[in-house]
Amino acid sequence: MTTIPAKISASSKSVSSAKVLIVEDEYHARQLFVNSLEAEGFCPIEAENGVIGLELARKYLPEVIICDIIMPELDGYGVLNSLRECPETAIIPFIFVTGKWEKDNIRQAMVLGADDYITKPFKIQDLIEAVVSQIKKRSILEEGYALKFSNTPTSSESQKVEDSEEVNLEETTAFNCPFEESLNKVFNFIEANYWRSITLAEVAEYAGYSPAYLTSQVGSLTGKTVNRWIIERRMKAARSLLQETSYTVEQIARRIGYQSSCHFSRQFRKHHGVAPQIWRNQQTNSDQ
Repeated sequence: MTTIPAKISASSKSVSSAKVLIVEDEYHARQLFVNSLEAEGFCPIEAENGVIGLELARKYLPEVIICDIIMPELDGYGVLNSLRECPETAIIPFIFVTGKWEKDNIRQAMVLGADDYITKPFKIQDLIEAVVSQIKKRSILEEGYALKFSNTPTSSESQKVEDSEEVNLEETTAFNCPFEESLNKVFNFIEANYWRSITLAEVAEYAGYSPAYLTSQVGSLTGKTVNRWIIERRMKAARSLLQETSYTVEQIARRIGYQSSCHFSRQFRKHHGVAPQIWRNQQTNSDQ
């Protein structure tokens, strides 16, 4: 049985130790992929159909997924579509390996958000190189955007306002978003609507894409999901409100799109390591 290692962070991830999920119903092909990847130092996880593959993808969050198209229970298109609709699995690199070489099949795969498409027969080294390429690409994206769009307070955020004054979120919290012209409509919509409950479907409809295609595009170009960008915009606004006003945590939660202050507090703690009120107290103490 293959041992599943702990998930490796993008900054220290070794390509050769990455988890690779193989979803293939044909036993001999699956074993060939598993043995070949294992020989290269990867940690392969195997699934005999799409349903099992989907379960294992959500459980182990592999660095790359290799998937056939024609399978029992759930085909490869269904696997990919389900993965792209879930924030946790939306940007996992996905490679189709299939005997279906028709243009319509390839087009459908790309629309759903596949990262690569390899047709059988092929050299096993081509598959290895495709896996390595996707892992390196994702690592570069994650590291690059973590550096480029770090949550450093802007000069406008550092300006204190009187607690009694009304706070204009647009003025106090500039949105650090990627300079990708093709995503302008996406980030303009998030900027204008992050303070209310918005969904991936709403963003996609405004941008003129399907939710799956939008997830793929944003993930490929920024290394993050749409949902992640919405949360980061809200967290940026939350930090300003915590520092610059005397609003309660519950009032801040409502102002930035959360119906529950508990949900807001959980997400804030996940991103900052401490609860909102503790973070506020720390900032106050550091300013004294």
